[in-house]
Amino acid sequence: MGASVTRAIRNFNLENRAEREISKMKPSSAPRHPSTKKILQAQINHDPEIKGEIARKDDRLLSLLKDVYVDSKDPVSSMQVKDAVTRQQPKEFRLPKGHHFDMMNIKNIPKGKISIVEALTLLNNHKLHPETWTAEKIAKEYHLEQKDVNSLLKYFVTFEVKILPPKDKKAIQSK
Repeated sequence: MGASVTRAIRNFNLENRAEREISKMKPSSAPRHPSTKKILQAQINHDPEIKGEIARKDDRLLSLLKDVYVDSKDPVSSMQVKDAVTRQQPKEFRLPKGHHFDMMNIKNIPKGKISIVEALTLLNNHKLHPETWTAEKIAKEYHLEQKDVNSLLKYFVTFEVKILPPKDKKAIQSK
């Protein structure tokens, strides 16, 4: 409520106020400091040609000014240099492998990366068939680096459920 009242007051008669402001006379030169006013007046009274000299355009200076060409560039900050160095090349993408679980919402995967589902699949394939699914084949299939695949196979394993048989006959049998 308060904002609409404020906006109405601020925008009241806006066009007329803008027109009035635009049609005002353009400002003259900045006012002189009071301490220099007497000195300037005395100088103008002493030599009246100064007033005309100030207003006159000097053709020689104008011609020299026309010959000047200025090309300015801002200095490069160190932050911009770091950003330019760390900026990566555009990534290449690949389509996801397989169609299990909820893979339909993943459209593409950057090369050198794999999804969680793909990681579980390749770990399981390697565990079940290590002679077929070697590190080299996995690296080639999923566009990964060899060292990354070796680390993945060495340090990550899929869950394995083991049912241990009871040691004595008195244990409850599962049905």
